[in-house]
Amino acid sequence: MNNRDSIKQRFGIIGNSDLLNQAVDIAVQVAPTEVTVLINGENGTGKDVFSKIIHQLSLRKHKTFIAINCGAIPEGTIDSELFGHEKGSFTSAYESRKGYFEEANGGTIFLDEIAEMPLPTQSRLLRVLENGEFIRVGSSKIQKTDVRIVAATNKNLVEAIRDNKFREDLYFRLNTVTIYVPPLRERKEDIEILFRYFAVQFAEKYSKKPIRLTPSTLQILQKYHWPGNVRELRNFVEKITVLIQKEHLIEEDLYQYLPFTENSLPIINQLPVTFQNTTYQPNNGSLETEIILKALIEIKREIQEVKNQIFELSLKSENLEGNNNGNSFQKIYNDNRINELPMLDESLSLEKKEKDMIVRALNKYKSNRKKAAAELGISERTLYRKIKQYDLEQL
Repeated sequence: MNNRDSIKQRFGIIGNSDLLNQAVDIAVQVAPTEVTVLINGENGTGKDVFSKIIHQLSLRKHKTFIAINCGAIPEGTIDSELFGHEKGSFTSAYESRKGYFEEANGGTIFLDEIAEMPLPTQSRLLRVLENGEFIRVGSSKIQKTDVRIVAATNKNLVEAIRDNKFREDLYFRLNTVTIYVPPLRERKEDIEILFRYFAVQFAEKYSKKPIRLTPSTLQILQKYHWPGNVRELRNFVEKITVLIQKEHLIEEDLYQYLPFTENSLPIINQLPVTFQNTTYQPNNGSLETEIILKALIEIKREIQEVKNQIFELSLKSENLEGNNNGNSFQKIYNDNRINELPMLDESLSLEKKEKDMIVRALNKYKSNRKKAAAELGISERTLYRKIKQYDLEQL
């Protein structure tokens, strides 16, 4: 077992994707130093675990580690919580109290959801980062502290700076080293092992057999957007362990227990698409882009079908008339066949194209909505909504 694997085992990190391994490697590298670290990642990705790696592998590991959720502390009390206060400094200040920066002297403070910190508190934090000084609320006495700060956010701090919600100078002080913790949809290869791990864990907890995946259900889980990331997957596995009375997970269970929404639909298409000599790579975070790309592929296929029909009709006509120019028509058709998809007329209705695709899928599977949804790459719930939207209930 190499050092990275032993670190992941020690801190309960499951998975082996490249982005995840890169995050672990950076955390291990910066841990023995004193640099400030900013951890970026969506909710549920496990940013707090990386703060613990940094503390436990540092020279401060025997000192205090305090994790603070900046978004959970009311704006009126956050200064007191972080920096302490003097007796009588506000209505309920019946006695003096140390703040977290005083309590954690010599150790590490993890500031989660740093983007939620009020601007006045950001100014106080900047002073701590620059010279290790702070002042209790209601006091004028400057105090010193030796604390390493690790911060985390699920927000875009550059946008917050533009919106005057985050200090630019504080951002540059925090952003000495950045660790990016990838969302689950960017580490799809880890979904199966995470599912099996949680399935065994909850099977033991509830005295049941671990639920297993089929190839089709694994494929759906890998296409699902996972807005809640690993936390959502863990909760999902616990839910089905309790509620499902069978050994294997089937597709119907996924549509029943996973909250498929417009923002968490399975990805329609992951392959780059060539259009007008330009390659488009679908953006996993943009459902609209994926739908448009799928529509473009469908349009290109239909244009090819029309060409085929025209060619066949022309051949029949030439044969009936005794015309021997079929070979020249074949050559023209083959030359045109390799052309790229022409630019679409601006008046082309994507809504009509979407409706036509839904109608064809429903007709193909004789109104079996589950199979039609799978064919279209969307959830059954979305298909039901589209059927109502386009008045297709009769199909």
